[in-house]
Amino acid sequence: MTPLLPTYTHIVNPKLKNIYLTFDHEGGLIIKSPRVSQREIEKLLIKKASWITRSRQKILEKKGKPLSFEEGEEIFFLGSPYLLTLRHIEGNKVQLTLNEKDGFILEFAEHDVDIFQALLDRFYKNNAIHYVPPLVEKYSQEMQLFPKKVSFRKAKRRWGSCSSSNAISFNYLMMKLPPDVVEYIVVHELAHIRHKHHQKSFWKLVSDTLPDYRQHEQVLKTYM
Repeated sequence: MTPLLPTYTHIVNPKLKNIYLTFDHEGGLIIKSPRVSQREIEKLLIKKASWITRSRQKILEKKGKPLSFEEGEEIFFLGSPYLLTLRHIEGNKVQLTLNEKDGFILEFAEHDVDIFQALLDRFYKNNAIHYVPPLVEKYSQEMQLFPKKVSFRKAKRRWGSCSSSNAISFNYLMMKLPPDVVEYIVVHELAHIRHKHHQKSFWKLVSDTLPDYRQHEQVLKTYM
C-alpha cells in the first residue's frame, strides 16, 4: 500500500542545488527545490514522514500564532490566553478592547484582517511602551548598564537587539509573553551593552541577574 503523502506547496528554484523542507506559520509544508521529478519528491516525503509530523505538531502547538480573527480564537497578553469575541456594528468605527472578564472584543462593520492586525499591533506596542521602560530602569540600576536609547518595533524573528552604540530595540510582540519572560528579554539585551556576543561571559552576566534564565529561554521556544 502506498503511504498517504502530506499536502504541500512546491516552489521550484533552478538556482538551488538541494531540496529543502520548511513550514509556514500554520504548519503547511513547503518544498523548495531545483527541477526534480515527482518521484524524487515522493521518496523524500516518505523518508521524512516522521520528521514532518513532529515538526508540524510543534508549530501547531506554538502560542501567539498569526490570527485569522475568527470568533473564539486565542490572543495572548502577558502570558495569558484571552478568547476573541466579534461584534458587528454600524458605521466605520473599528475597535479592539480587552478586559479580564470578557477577553478581547473586536467591534467592526466589515471583516478586514489587515485592519484588525494593525489594531492588535497598536495594542501590543502601546502596552509595551508603558510596561517595559520601568523594567529597563530597574535592571539598568541593578546591572549598572544603561542603554543609549530604547525603542519598540515589530519583528518576525528577534525579541530584541542592542546596537553597537548601545541603543536597544524591543519587539513589542513581547507583550504576548509571561511577565518573567519579558524581564528576561530586558536583562538579555542589557547584557549586550557589555558583551556584544553570546559567549560564556555574556551568559554569566545574565545568570548573575536571573539565575533561572534557561527556563525563560524554553518558554520563548513555545511562542512564534
